[in-house]
Amino acid sequence: MSNTVHVIDVDSGNLQSLLNAITSLGFNVKFITHGDDPALKTCEKLILPGVGNFGHFVKEIHNRNFLNPLKEYINSGKPIMGICVGLQTLFNGSDESNNINGLSILPGKLSKFNSSTKSVPQIGWNSISLNFSNNNNNNSNSLFGISEDKFYYFVHSYAAIRSKSEIDSLINQGWDLATCTYLDETFIASVSKDNIFATQFHPEKSGIAGLKVIKSFLINNKYSKINLNNKNLLNLNSNNIEKTSTGLTRRIVACLDVRSNDQGDLVVTKGDQYDVREKSTENNVRNLGKPVEMAEKYYKQGADEVTFLNITSFRNSPIKDLPMLEVLRLAAKTCFVPLTVGGGIKDFIDPDGTKYSALNVASMYFKAGADKISIGSDAVRTAEEYYLNNCKGLGNSPIETISAAYGVQAVVISIDPKRFYINDPSNCNYKTIKTSNLGPNNEEYCYYKVTSQGGRKIHDLGAVELAIACENLGAGEILLNCIDKDGSNSGYDFELINMVKSNVSIPVIASSGAGNPQHFVDVFKNTKTDAALGAGMFHRGDYKVSDVKEFMAKNGLLVRIDDTTL
Repeated sequence: MSNTVHVIDVDSGNLQSLLNAITSLGFNVKFITHGDDPALKTCEKLILPGVGNFGHFVKEIHNRNFLNPLKEYINSGKPIMGICVGLQTLFNGSDESNNINGLSILPGKLSKFNSSTKSVPQIGWNSISLNFSNNNNNNSNSLFGISEDKFYYFVHSYAAIRSKSEIDSLINQGWDLATCTYLDETFIASVSKDNIFATQFHPEKSGIAGLKVIKSFLINNKYSKINLNNKNLLNLNSNNIEKTSTGLTRRIVACLDVRSNDQGDLVVTKGDQYDVREKSTENNVRNLGKPVEMAEKYYKQGADEVTFLNITSFRNSPIKDLPMLEVLRLAAKTCFVPLTVGGGIKDFIDPDGTKYSALNVASMYFKAGADKISIGSDAVRTAEEYYLNNCKGLGNSPIETISAAYGVQAVVISIDPKRFYINDPSNCNYKTIKTSNLGPNNEEYCYYKVTSQGGRKIHDLGAVELAIACENLGAGEILLNCIDKDGSNSGYDFELINMVKSNVSIPVIASSGAGNPQHFVDVFKNTKTDAALGAGMFHRGDYKVSDVKEFMAKNGLLVRIDDTTL
C-alpha cells in the first residue's frame, strides 16, 4: 500500500490544515490541481475537500476538468473521502447555488438552516447518531470509527437536511449514515457505501477524535472498533449534564494577543483595557510567553478553538515575511482545532510598493493554516460606508470579498464597544437597553459605541448597528469584546452580549472579563452566547482550559472532552 495520499486542490479553503493532519499521521500528501493530472488514474487514495460556496467549488471542478476523471476514479472502486463541500458535491445540488449540478451520487439538494430558530452558520462541536444499512448485517462501524460518544467540528450554513423517511430510504439503498441534529433540523453528517466515504464535519479540525477518522480511512480500516471514552459518555448521557437545545457543546476559545516587544521578539501579551505595558520604571511590553508553544498547550488542555490577535499588525514588515504567517504555519502543525487570526487583514502596500488587497492578505493566512480571519478596525470603516450608502455594500470591502471567496464562516468581526449611560433613550441614535447597573449619575439606560485602534478611537456607531451591518455584508461570526471589562477579571458583560445576540442570527463569541471558571458558567447560563473566550487567566497560569471545562461539567454544562492519544 502506498504511503502517499492525493488531495484535490481547487483553491477552496484551508488545505494546509488537512495536509498537517495527514502528515502528522505519517503519510505524504500530493495535491492534484487539474483533472488532466495522470496521478488521478494511478493514485490509491483520494480526498476531495472543500470549504465555502457550493457553486464556486463545483464550477472549479468543471473548469479544471475534474468531472469525468472523478467519476472514473469513483467507478474504479478505489477509496475516496469527501470533506465538507466535498460531501455536499455528492448530492444533486444546493439551494446555495441554484442551477449548479453536483455529482448526483446521492439524491436531493442541500438547503440552508433555519436562522429564525438558531445561529447560522452552525459553528461548533456536535455529536452524531449512527444509522446502518440493511446490507450491514452486523452493524459494523463502516464509517471509519466515527463514534456516537465523540464530538466533531461543524462549520456550515447549508446541509443535507432530511426527514426520517428520507434517511430510511438512503439506508435501504445500502448507505451507512451518521446523522446530526442542529436544534430542530436533522442532516447527514457522514455517508459510507462501497468505496465512497464523506463527512460534513471537518475531521482535520476535530482534535484526536477527528484524526482517528482520517487515520482509519488512510489505512483502510473501514470497520474500526469504537474505543469508548468514559468522560465523553458521562457528558452525553449523564442526567446531571444538560441537553443543549442546539446539540452543540459549550465552546471555549483560548485567545492570544500577539505583538513584538521592545527587543523585537514575538510574544503573547495581555493588559488592562488594551494597555500591555508593565506598570514599572522599565515600562516594557508584558511578555507572557511564545505564541506557538502557548497555542499548542491550550490545544492539549482542550481548547475548542485558538485565536491569534495581532495587535501591532507589524506594519513595516514585507507581507511575505509577516511574523504571524510563521506563527500560523507552526501552530497549525500541532493544533488540530480551528485557528483564527486577526489584525492587519486589510488592503496593504508593501515597503517595496507592491499593493495587496485584503483578500490577498487573507489568502496568505488561510494558506499558512488559518481557518477563520478576524476583521476589526476595517469592519468599522466598512459599516460606516454601508450606512452612508443606504445600507448597501460597495462590493469591495474585506468582509464582502473574503466571504465571497471562502464563505461567510471564514469571516469573524471583532467588535470593541464601550458603554455610555443616558437618561432618555428617545434622544439616542443607537440601540439602547434599560440597565440593571445604573450609571454614575443614576442613569437607567445605556448604549455601546464601537471603538477601533485598540480602543483609542471612538466612532459614531453603535455596537448593534455594527454587528447588523457586518452580518448583512457577509460576516459569519461576531467576536464581542468589551472595553470596560477587558483585563478586569470581573466576568462578562451580560447586557452587551444579550443585546447584540438578540439582533443578529450569526454566532456570537463572548469576550473580555473572564477571570475564573465560574465566569464561564455564568455567561452560558445568563446569555445566549455561542462561545466564550478566555485569555489572561490562561496566560498567567491561574487556570488551565481543562480546569474551566471540568468546572463547567460539574455545573451541568455540556463540554467537549477529547481523547489524549491516537
